[in-house]
Amino acid sequence: MGQSNIDLTGQVAIVTGGTRGLGRVVAARLAACGAQVTVCGRNAPDDLPAGLAFHAADVRDPDSARALVDAVFARHGRIDILVNNAGGSPQAPAATASPRYFDAILRLNLHAPMYLAQAAFAHMQPARRGSIINIASVSGIRPSPMTAAYGAAKAGLLNLTQSLAQEWGPDGVRVNAIIAGLMQTEMSGATYGDAAAQAAVAQSMPLQRMGTGGDIAGAVLWLCSDLSAWVSGARINVDGGGERPYFLDLVKGD
Repeated sequence: MGQSNIDLTGQVAIVTGGTRGLGRVVAARLAACGAQVTVCGRNAPDDLPAGLAFHAADVRDPDSARALVDAVFARHGRIDILVNNAGGSPQAPAATASPRYFDAILRLNLHAPMYLAQAAFAHMQPARRGSIINIASVSGIRPSPMTAAYGAAKAGLLNLTQSLAQEWGPDGVRVNAIIAGLMQTEMSGATYGDAAAQAAVAQSMPLQRMGTGGDIAGAVLWLCSDLSAWVSGARINVDGGGERPYFLDLVKGD
């Protein structure tokens, strides 16, 4: 899990999509730093790391999203951190993708973060403190085939992040985005292919490996802490340096 000298003792955090995958790692790291962390999902997980609480919620529904945030506030009397991590990117050709498909992608990746941010801000504003972190994607800045809806949603999330930072900064609430690159997850095989294919993907990046939950968690911890007290509206790339320009392969070894 790694160690951190960041102390979040007494702070209250919500991590959406925190029952598995990258979100689970982020939530566990926040708890290890002393935060009281609630994760959510439509179904309770079989197990959770120590220090995490679970609240059933469908964040795509505005009433359910608000109920989640209000329940955490009622339990702890404060909300300091919201990590909008829940998302999804099932691929589909744009020419034949259905309206239902586009709506589902936008609801999860763009609408839900807004619903949750609104609900969290209602409690953060009176306290004049709070950190909202939106987990975005390189798809929002580097379009690719088969991800038109997802890329549009994540591009919208980046714009939303900066708009909220402008509007809510005077109330002491910071809003930032992490632009996640190619990540090693349980679904990597389905997305990138077998081990050889994944190794080739890793070689396309300057740091020559795919990202992990710990990479995202490190950036989240920094954005939650006082170390980033004057950072808001930022779009922080956590992507291994991005993709290497193709011409570097042409001069390799020179």
